[in-house]
Amino acid sequence: MGTRRRNQSRGRAGRSSEGARAGPSRSGLAEVAEAGVGADKTPAETADGQYGGARIWAPAGDAEAGDAQTADARTADARTADARTVDPESRARDVCLRLLTAAPRTRAQLASAMRRRGVPDAAAEAVLSRFTDAGLIDDAAFARAWVESRHYSRGLSRQALAAELRQRGVADGEVRDALGELDPDQEAATARQLVSRKLVATRGQPAQVRTRRLAGMLARKGYPAAMVFRLVREALEQEGIDAAETGLVEAEAGWDAVEP
Repeated sequence: MGTRRRNQSRGRAGRSSEGARAGPSRSGLAEVAEAGVGADKTPAETADGQYGGARIWAPAGDAEAGDAQTADARTADARTADARTVDPESRARDVCLRLLTAAPRTRAQLASAMRRRGVPDAAAEAVLSRFTDAGLIDDAAFARAWVESRHYSRGLSRQALAAELRQRGVADGEVRDALGELDPDQEAATARQLVSRKLVATRGQPAQVRTRRLAGMLARKGYPAAMVFRLVREALEQEGIDAAETGLVEAEAGWDAVEP
């Protein structure tokens, strides 16, 4: 009996020593984590240093990642500094080529873009002159293409087209030349087509509502009031609608009273 008790004591002692060699218990690991002990751990605290009452710890590799991000930021700063030292004309040329690759631009549009990017005026003017001589900038061709495209695709009037071209910096002489290629009869024909399409879409609505929508559509596209009243009245009369029902008679009289 004494021998058996001694053997059992030895067995328990052996298991206890094996557990000690295997490592700390679960509660022991928690104590280690809270104490911050560990060769591969570095602290990564929240703003107040605590999270749920315990300190947060992150692997040491996170510190290396932070160092890499800092290095990348320094590299970006260095590149920005190098960009500031680039020859101004090279910067101006890059700006112009990038914009012209996307779509045609006027000389004034390119000058404005370079000014926003801080290109000196002298460098911008030199590049604009070279691009103009090479035919890469042509305000007259831009104006002609703009008038043709916007009139036939959007139905814009000569007045609206002139305003758009001036907003883009096209000179008055080139605006007049481009609009000269749009025949007044063609302008009236385009307005008539616009009215015909809108007339179909407004059928079944009261006469005054249709009149207001037709006139408003033409006015927004820049057509003169006299043409608007005439074309809307003609279109409605073709559908058997009396002008007196539409309010056009009063509108025309009021317009004539204020028109210089």
